[in-house]
Amino acid sequence: MTEPRTTPPSTSEPGAPAPGRRVPLSRDRLLTVAVELADAAGIAGLTIRALAAASGVKPMTIYHHVRDKDEILDLVVDAVFAEIDLPDVDLPWRDALRDRTASVRAVLARHRWAIGLLESRSNAGPATLRHHDTMLGIMRRAGFGIAGAAHAYALLDSYAYGFALQEATLPFDDAAGLADLAAGFTEIIGDDHPYLAEMLHGHVLQPGYSFADEFEIGLEVVLDAIERWRIDGATTSTAPTIVE
Repeated sequence: MTEPRTTPPSTSEPGAPAPGRRVPLSRDRLLTVAVELADAAGIAGLTIRALAAASGVKPMTIYHHVRDKDEILDLVVDAVFAEIDLPDVDLPWRDALRDRTASVRAVLARHRWAIGLLESRSNAGPATLRHHDTMLGIMRRAGFGIAGAAHAYALLDSYAYGFALQEATLPFDDAAGLADLAAGFTEIIGDDHPYLAEMLHGHVLQPGYSFADEFEIGLEVVLDAIERWRIDGATTSTAPTIVE
């Protein structure tokens, strides 16, 4: 009796082309590859040559879809902004800003290369513009004045970007790594730095401690601080009138 023929399991990545089959390069696929390359190699590794190799094309083919490296950077920044959850405009302003700022932190944890790049582009894409306009609209309708909304937005972003950078550069990844680091740090501290020792043993090394929890604590402090700009702002505004 002849054994039934079975198809060997595929070893290719999901969505990858079948062996020997070339998938035409599109602008959308180029952007996907560019973000994946930056995730793997950092923004310095996102070169035209590397992008072409990862896309399975020659470098000159890239220029059929984008003008230059600057346009690629504009596109990947806009792609990152597109991943940040737009807050629900029907939520109370504090909840909306809290949710959005937490989403910024989560997205930057996936794309650490973007931490220093999000505010660096002069050619903002559609996702970026939509994001900023939605955020400002939430604050203006909540009663923030124009200057107050600007102050609040800058402070929220400074906090989110700064915390994301701090998380990305921590010399440990989990509780076990923190414990190992603390063991060596204890020897360095010695008896000459009693407040450091107190913080380490009385807080950081206590059961359940997680540096990530500091984000929520700090965010509440920031939200408390920007409340003053809402109180001092104009009365709740409606959509601005555009003068031709």
